[in-house]
This record gives sequence, structure tokens and C-alpha cells, in this order.
Amino acid sequence: MAYVRIMIHAVWGTKNREPLLSKELRSKVIEHIIENARTKDIFIDRINGYTEHLHCLIGLHADMSIAKAMQLIKGESAFWLNRQNFMKSKFEWADEYFAVSVSPSNLNKVRAYIDRQEEHHKGRTFQQEYEEFLNTYRFNGLG
Repeated sequence: MAYVRIMIHAVWGTKNREPLLSKELRSKVIEHIIENARTKDIFIDRINGYTEHLHCLIGLHADMSIAKAMQLIKGESAFWLNRQNFMKSKFEWADEYFAVSVSPSNLNKVRAYIDRQEEHHKGRTFQQEYEEFLNTYRFNGLG
């Protein structure tokens, strides 16, 4: 039996980075994502966000790719949001996402960062944050 412990910090936003996720709606979609992830055997350690994006610390098992986990989380949550009629127009997540592995020694730092999203975004936009992530994790032409 394989033992795999891979923790991924994933970030994804609303289509066109529209600020559609009010605090109340964000709370509902986060709760739904956690419940749905359990049924898909995706471990969500932390999840939080702001008006136009979510951060998630995900534990992957041996049979789950990052792409598959993101498809299951984003696709199903958009479907659920639309079925609930929380908004007048169709809700969509942006196609792209950011995902990076997290070492065990950095887990608590990432958890704290995810927990403080509301406070964090009083000082910077999602676009600024996204560009910082890309610049931080771009290496050897792979990013």
C-alpha cells in the first residue's frame, strides 16, 4: 500500500476577477466545497478567500492529480452555486489556477496565511498577490 502525503496550496479566482463572493456567499461556498471534497476523497486542510478568489490547502492521495482535484472542486462548486440561484447571472470560476506544493515545515505558515485572507487583502489586490506568487515560484523556465 502506498503512503502519499502531498500538500498543495491552490488559489483560483472568479471569472474576470469579479468581486462576486460576499462574506456570506463565500462562507456558503466554502462550506459546500468542504462537504463535497469529503465525498471525493479530497482532504481540505484550510480554505478561505476574499471577494474574487479562494485559497485552499489540499492533501492529495496517491490516485489524485492536482488537475483532477481542481476540476472536482471548481467545477462542482460553480455548478452548485448556479443551481442555488444566489446570483442573477451565471457564476463561473476563471479557467486558470495557481498550485504549489507545501513542505511539512511550512504548513503552519501557509495555514496562517490562508486564515488571514480578509486582513491580507485590505492592503493588496488579488492581482498583486497573484503576480507575487508567480514571481516567487517561477524557476528554471518551468513557471
